[in-house]
Amino acid sequence: MKDRHENTEGRSLASSTVRWFATGLVVTVFSLTVFSLTAFFSAFVQADDAADRGFRFLTETPLIPPDFDDETFDAVWQEWPKSLRKLAEAASPEDRRRMAFERYGLTVRPNDHSGKPLQYTIGAKGGWSMNCFTCHGGTVYGDPLPGSPNNRIALQSLIEETFQAKLRLGKTPSRMDVGAMVIPLGTTNGTTNAVVFGMGLMDARDADLNVIMTLPKMFIHHDMDAPPWWTFHKRPYMYIDGFAEKGHRGLMQFTLVPENGPGYYRKHEAAFKDVLAYIESLRPPAYPKSIDATLMHQGQQLFEEHCASCHGTYGDQGSYPSLRIALDDIGTDPVRLTALTVAGRTKYADSWFAHANEDQHQQTEADPDGYVAPPLDGIWASAPYLHNGSVPTLWHLLNPGSRPKIWRRTQVGLNEIQVGLTIESLDRLPEGISDPVIQRSVFDTSGFGKSNLGHRYPDVLNEPQKRAVLEYLKSL
Repeated sequence: MKDRHENTEGRSLASSTVRWFATGLVVTVFSLTVFSLTAFFSAFVQADDAADRGFRFLTETPLIPPDFDDETFDAVWQEWPKSLRKLAEAASPEDRRRMAFERYGLTVRPNDHSGKPLQYTIGAKGGWSMNCFTCHGGTVYGDPLPGSPNNRIALQSLIEETFQAKLRLGKTPSRMDVGAMVIPLGTTNGTTNAVVFGMGLMDARDADLNVIMTLPKMFIHHDMDAPPWWTFHKRPYMYIDGFAEKGHRGLMQFTLVPENGPGYYRKHEAAFKDVLAYIESLRPPAYPKSIDATLMHQGQQLFEEHCASCHGTYGDQGSYPSLRIALDDIGTDPVRLTALTVAGRTKYADSWFAHANEDQHQQTEADPDGYVAPPLDGIWASAPYLHNGSVPTLWHLLNPGSRPKIWRRTQVGLNEIQVGLTIESLDRLPEGISDPVIQRSVFDTSGFGKSNLGHRYPDVLNEPQKRAVLEYLKSL
């Protein structure tokens, strides 16, 4: 009995020890889990807060002097062609503003009932200052979406007509008014001469961003289609040729107006870290229509066989190679690549913009030989295609021999068959059009920097295979 009692006590002690250890282990694991989850959610909330601050900074803080004011914008309808002016005259002030937004490719801010445009920051005195959303805040087939390419922006027409309104109202022209007479802001609606803006602004600064006196230089003007911001989190570079490493300082380059001295950039550096967080937080919208699952899976196999080596793979295990393709290989319009000189790229590389993280290797390619194949997330929502916006639909991208030489958009909605813009193809440039907005709605691929040639890789596929790949592209 004694041995049995001792054994029972031993087992009881051992059992208590096991229970104590197990309880302690559970508590420890639980505590560590709670700590890890708390740290995770804290980091998530901080990142989310930074992104929110970045958006508010872009839309609430004027970064450059205003181009015009409220009074000018509300009077701009008086500069429109007669038939449109007559409609505006009979409309309410609210409807006139809506018509002006429509004419110039502006949108209201999502979930904001103030009526303010997404593309401009309106200061305390009513001045309208351009912000990043002028190019990177458009609509996805009519639905406003920050971060989407603004494929309807009519910037040149907007500045020309607000300048005329200023003259009518006796107001002083802005620097943008004068600059637009020398540097075209965009020759086709939906594209802008943004690269040259950056080149010209950078040319008037030294490496520490001090304003310097320099003779005006001649630049190669060319229009670009803005890339979607929702792929930014994947890209290690800033631009289509991959020459500049991604970073918050590089985002500040387009604010290099003379009024903003070197101290301005140190002052706002933290805010632009928030802007970078905002841009990197964006993800593409989902395709809103039905997708043929069987055809999509066939297309995925073909895509991964023929396209993924350049554009990457998608899904939970996807990867993006960030591969630059030589111009001789891809064969697309060369102007964007050659317009930036080695000297200009080197100047950027030596500047404050390219040295944000001195503890990390900074990489700036002064003489790239081609264009980087972009990630294709949300590709269905970012028409038109190629870096100059010369190809209106994904079907035309996959069928190089059928790309229209001259085309214009006819509707805002999605072309569900060809996946992209709804257009009409023209045999020749229209004649007798006096409205500049309508004139600039026509895309002529014979124009300088507007070629739709190249990227003929889909030629290895037959028509059913192309249709399957097109179905897969809807799902990205």
